[in-house]
Amino acid sequence: MAGTTAPARRAMDYWLLNHRSAWRLGLVTGLLLPALYLGAMGLGLGGLVDNGTGARHLGGQTYLQFLAPGLLAASAMQTAMGESTWPIGNAMRWSRSYHAMAATPLRPVDLMLGQLMFVAVRVALSAALFAVVAALFGAWSSPWAVMCVPVAVLCGLAHAAPAAAFSVGRKHDHAYVALQRFVVMPMFLFSGTFFPISQLPIAVQPIAWCTPLWHAVALCRDLAAGHSGAADYGHLGVLTLWLVLGAWVAAREHQKALAQ
Repeated sequence: MAGTTAPARRAMDYWLLNHRSAWRLGLVTGLLLPALYLGAMGLGLGGLVDNGTGARHLGGQTYLQFLAPGLLAASAMQTAMGESTWPIGNAMRWSRSYHAMAATPLRPVDLMLGQLMFVAVRVALSAALFAVVAALFGAWSSPWAVMCVPVAVLCGLAHAAPAAAFSVGRKHDHAYVALQRFVVMPMFLFSGTFFPISQLPIAVQPIAWCTPLWHAVALCRDLAAGHSGAADYGHLGVLTLWLVLGAWVAAREHQKALAQ
């Protein structure tokens, strides 16, 4: 196994070196953004929700406890999608770093796996920071909440793999803008992060069920509450399926794009 992942680790080094100048900013935003979200929405808006009729839809949780795991998963999705769109476009077309790496013994699949490994590191660090901030806010009600971090990493990879497959073949960055506007933002708003999807129109709910983010949100929410069931294995399976299929398509697309 070590021999098969060593080339991918070398490809990951490119992304790590490319990111080294921004790690301080990532640390600050990793602490500040969760604090702002949880403070403004979990405590501020949550105070209104907890005292209103909407509290009956939260399963006995406070809105802060309901919101935190959803935001953790959604933040992982956004981080992963951000690292799997414009950066890949830059490496493929503008800086042509991919072409330089492909001139070495590294294969296109190694470049794809290296990018996913980097996404896993980025999401793991940001998710761990989020979990710490949420703990300071009192958002976790079970020690099982610590398992939300690896679920967030899986969530990030389940989005990064299809995004990498999409991004490597795009010729213009307009496609990334469209992806953010028409895919990422609707998922962020309508995959159960801020309210139960049972509040959506019945015709729209199946769309939410198909998104990997909804499955990650539901799984994180169950772990944070300290209870799980057979449905959680289904959530885990769907996320894994998105990752495996996305990585398979991404490997093919990287091969095709670098062969041109």
